[in-house]
Formats: sequence, structure tokens, C-alpha cells
Amino acid sequence: MTSKLNFDKLDYQIINEMMETAEISYADLGKKLFVSGGTIHVRIKKLQTMGIVKGTKLNVDLKAMGYDVIAFIGIYLEKSSLYDAVVKELRKIPEIVRLNYTTGNYSMFAEIMCRDISQLRYVLHDELQKIKGIERTETFISLEESFRRNVVVGD
Repeated sequence: MTSKLNFDKLDYQIINEMMETAEISYADLGKKLFVSGGTIHVRIKKLQTMGIVKGTKLNVDLKAMGYDVIAFIGIYLEKSSLYDAVVKELRKIPEIVRLNYTTGNYSMFAEIMCRDISQLRYVLHDELQKIKGIERTETFISLEESFRRNVVVGD
């Protein structure tokens, strides 16, 4: 797939560096990769146009801001044909930070972040259970996130 995208080693280096430290200036990144800041700018614009780079995000320690509960929810759908309608409703729940359509036991798997168990209960009982098409859910509470990392892209 990447051969169609016409990537070269510099594109991969830029992506990998910026996944680690997105706040680095184009000039500093250029120095690190032995090219001009202008070259970095042009490459980033190309990657944005291609839909590879979709902006930058601030990496916030949500636990330090009081979000103490991370849970994973396996969602069973009544019928797989209800997937799109259920996704539309799940998007309305701000505590859901990630949602995947999956194989295996669950139709969908969601990650949610809450301030406390009371908020988790509210999301599970008052938000998820009212969505038509959800047959049932199974919740797993995370005790600790051991690590999180990006995939190194390229050759």
C-alpha cells in the first residue's frame, strides 16, 4: 500500500519523529534530519493532503486531571446490521475515547475514561443501556496502564 503513496525514507523519518515529539519546530526537525525546515514543511503538507497526517494533539495526563477510571467495554449487538446506528449514538457519549468494530466475542469494543466509579456507572446504566441495538455489555476496569507507544513506521 505504501508504495502507491510514494513515501521515501525522509517521509518515514518525519512521521516517526513527529509521533514522538509533535511540538518540534520544522527548523529543528530539519536540522535533526539534515534537510531544510522548508523541506519539512513541504513534506508535512504533502502528508496532510494525502490524509496520512491528521493534525497534532496535545498529550494530556488525564489521570493527573482527575480521570481515575479507564474501562473497556465489550458490546454485543442484537444484529450486526445495527452497527452504523449504534456507532452514531455512541459518538454522543463523550467519555468514550475509542471504539473498534471487532471479531470474536463482541461486536464492538470501547474504551472509556471517567472521573470516578459514579460517572462510569452513569455511562453504563444511563447512557449505554438506552441505545437501541445493544443487546448487552461486559465491562473491564483497567487497574494500570503499563505502557503506551506508537508503532514505528517504515521499512
